[in-house]
Amino acid sequence: MTVKPGDILPDIALKTLNEGLQTHHASTLFAGQKVVLFGVPGAFTPTCSARHLPGFVEHLEQFTERGVQVFCIAVNDPFVMQAWGREQNVPASLQLVSDGNAELTRHWGLELDASASGMGTRCKRFAMYMENRQIKQVFIEEPGKFEVSSAEAMLAAIDAA
Repeated sequence: MTVKPGDILPDIALKTLNEGLQTHHASTLFAGQKVVLFGVPGAFTPTCSARHLPGFVEHLEQFTERGVQVFCIAVNDPFVMQAWGREQNVPASLQLVSDGNAELTRHWGLELDASASGMGTRCKRFAMYMENRQIKQVFIEEPGKFEVSSAEAMLAAIDAA
């Protein structure tokens, strides 16, 4: 299955490490709100750390003004996600969630084989806009690209909808 507009976010467990290790089910984490969820191949990787996450941090207030919550997901464990968030000075209102077993990534057909780089299964770079768990827009990057999933691209897509 490849994710597409109209799909409903499945009720898969995701992890965070805010006040201890926490499990969040998508049905409650994303329910009843407007959400931008963006996926990165890996915490601490070059484009993810230099451009993708920093862009969403920089424009977070603009999403908040539109009533949109922002979440970042990666196939990393929650300890790595927490350390990355600290290193990147990510505000608490931008949540970093772990899809450590790639369950959500695989469900959507967004897995990326990064074995050649020693990273195993990862998530393709993407961004999506959801309302109450229903996907309204989804943008998946071509391998090695960073064009359609940036914070600026998502703000433009939300404004155009």
